[in-house]
Amino acid sequence: MTNDSGSSRDERVPSARDIRRWRRYLADERAEAAVYRDLADRRAGEERQILLALADAEGRHEQHWRQLLGSNIGAPRRGALRTRFLGLLARRFGSVFVLALAQRAESRSPYEADVDATNAMAADETVHEEVVRGLAARGRKRLSGTFRAAVFGINDGLVSNLALVLGIGATGVPAATIMFTGLAGLLAGALSMGAGEYVSVRSQRELLEASTPAIPAKSVLSHLDLAANELTLVYRARGMNEDEAESYARGVLATAYAETAPIEAVTVSSPEPDEHEAVGTGSGAALSSFCFFASGALLPVLPYLLGMSGYAAMIVATVLVGVALLATGAVVGLLSGGPPLKRALRQLTIGLGAAVVTYLLGLAFGTTIG
Repeated sequence: MTNDSGSSRDERVPSARDIRRWRRYLADERAEAAVYRDLADRRAGEERQILLALADAEGRHEQHWRQLLGSNIGAPRRGALRTRFLGLLARRFGSVFVLALAQRAESRSPYEADVDATNAMAADETVHEEVVRGLAARGRKRLSGTFRAAVFGINDGLVSNLALVLGIGATGVPAATIMFTGLAGLLAGALSMGAGEYVSVRSQRELLEASTPAIPAKSVLSHLDLAANELTLVYRARGMNEDEAESYARGVLATAYAETAPIEAVTVSSPEPDEHEAVGTGSGAALSSFCFFASGALLPVLPYLLGMSGYAAMIVATVLVGVALLATGAVVGLLSGGPPLKRALRQLTIGLGAAVVTYLLGLAFGTTIG
């Protein structure tokens, strides 16, 4: 059995099955190290260093399997399909999607239950998942404002216009009426979504800006009463206890009186992360919401634009929207680090459920479908 220093958990003569499994692990470790190096090539600074350190750790795991295999190492094998797919994405895009996929891959490590992996290796894989989660979180924060608008936009377009088309179609009106109703719903919804997102994001940014600490001028700081030290109140209002606030404020005032540092050195800063980046810009969110709503809302109308009518058009519209809902749900699942299939089925169920309700209402108040 193993000790905590990382020796193998079990010493025995390897079987043919063991050798096959070790070769697969070896190939996977090589492939994962390559993924992290490819990602590092598209990063700079701290993120690059972290990714290269992860690649080095996978290299240590690779060496473990090499030692166990010895003369049985055989010809190099290709890694698992999902790992090779990650490598392809990393080389082509290097985006947050790859990090989200890598996070899920790390969470599926078999080492915890494998007697031939060391305790250190199993612990490494658990830690790697958290490291990749942290890197992915940075990327999610950078795109979260616009991405939120895009996801809401395309899903609203898909669901609302499919519901509109099916509801109107169920009443038995001509196909041309359904088509123009769908196009009107597309334009009205896209404009409404774009305007709403712009107002929402601008309002949120203005609220954040109102709460962002101002930079006190050095000339103001140098005239404060050292004995009263009212600057302490600023830091207490921002969460420091009284002793911490007084100590920090005295240091700031000493710097201001000495006039030996630029204004940034006496800035009353906040340790909180920049929330503006996560919110995004009003124009970016509005444009994203408008375009994605329009693209989603176009799908239910597409069969009618191509000359279809009746049940055939409604079935094709439902299938197109269903596929799109599955795709958007899977993308959200991947980015959130959750199970893509579960998120996809959730999106599909909610979207088609809303469409069925309006279709039944259309049947209740309509006539027949031509």
